Amino acid sequence: MKLYTSLPKGLKPFYEIELEKYREEYKSGNLAAAWNHLERAHILGQRYPYAHTFVHWKMLQFGIAIKSKKEIVGQVPRLVFGGVKSFVGKVPVGNPGGANVPPLKPFPIEKELTEIFIKAGVNEINP
Repeated sequence: MKLYTSLPKGLKPFYEIELEKYREEYKSGNLAAAWNHLERAHILGQRYPYAHTFVHWKMLQFGIAIKSKKEIVGQVPRLVFGGVKSFVGKVPVGNPGGANVPPLKPFPIEKELTEIFIKAGVNEINP
């Protein structure tokens, strides 16, 4: 069994770009675009405990900020268990991480994110 720890060096800049874009869009009041960048950061970082947990923390904060009971309630277990699942390599690949989707359901990874994994030298489908 492979244990996952931190983001690979090649993937980290792409993850950080998504978080920065989230912050920019959130500050501008573009909540849908901000959320999309959190989902993308989640997909990029979901195999790595700190990155995965951090995105769920940001999603919880977002849920609180927009007063979404569904998102708040949905993020708490994801925040608690997401990093553990990452550490042991048991994540639903491509899952965007929001409370609007089942937490254990894998999703297809959009082409642009697949290209990022390739550029970063990370095989997301078969790590």
